[in-house]
Amino acid sequence: MAAAIASCLTAGTFSLDGGTWDVENNVWIVGDENEAIVIDASHDDGAIRTALDGRRLVAIVSTHGHDDHVNAAPALSDATGAPVLLHPDDLMLWRQRHPDREPDGELADGQVITVGGTELTVLHTPGHSPGAVCLYAPGLRAVFSGDTLFNGGPGATGRSFSDFPTIITSIRERLLTLPEDTSVYTGHGEGTTIGAEAPHLEEWIARGH
Repeated sequence: MAAAIASCLTAGTFSLDGGTWDVENNVWIVGDENEAIVIDASHDDGAIRTALDGRRLVAIVSTHGHDDHVNAAPALSDATGAPVLLHPDDLMLWRQRHPDREPDGELADGQVITVGGTELTVLHTPGHSPGAVCLYAPGLRAVFSGDTLFNGGPGATGRSFSDFPTIITSIRERLLTLPEDTSVYTGHGEGTTIGAEAPHLEEWIARGH
C-alpha cells in the first residue's frame, strides 16, 4: 500500500502570554501499513497511538513549538521510541511547556523526511512563530501547514514571537508557489487548497491579519 494521510482530532488547551484557550487540533498521520510519522502530537497521546494502529512510528514532527502542538509529544515518544523533531528557533516555546525535556532532533529548511516511500520536505515558514515549518509532500499533492496557513488566511500573529509581515512573506514565497491543486492540511479546522487561498493574499495584507 502506498503512503496515505489519516487524521486524529484531539482537544485541549493552548496557553501563551498568560492566557489559556480551549482548542481542537488536527493531528496528521502519514504513512503506509507498516510505518508512519505523526505531525503535531497534540493533547492525547493515547488517541494518537490508537490511530497509529500498531504501525511503527518513525518520527514526531512538530510544525511549531506552541504547547497545543507539542504537549503530547514526550509521552508519545516515550511510548513508541520515536524522536521528537522541532525547528530550533522554537525551542523557547517548547521549553515553556517542557522545561525538563528537550526535543530529540532539529528540523531544517530543505530537510527531507521519508516514510512509506513518500518524501516530505521541510519548509521553514516563520511568522506564526520563529521556527514554524510546513511539510510538503508532492507525491501526495499535500502540504501540512501547521498554523501558518488556514482556510481563509494566515495563522494568528498577535502574540509573543509572531509577526504578520513575516508570515505573509512565508506564505507568499513558500506556500503560494506550490501547485494550485495542492491540498492544505491545517493545524486546526477545515482544510483548503493552494488554489483556493492564493487569490486572497492582497485581502489578507489589507486587513492586517
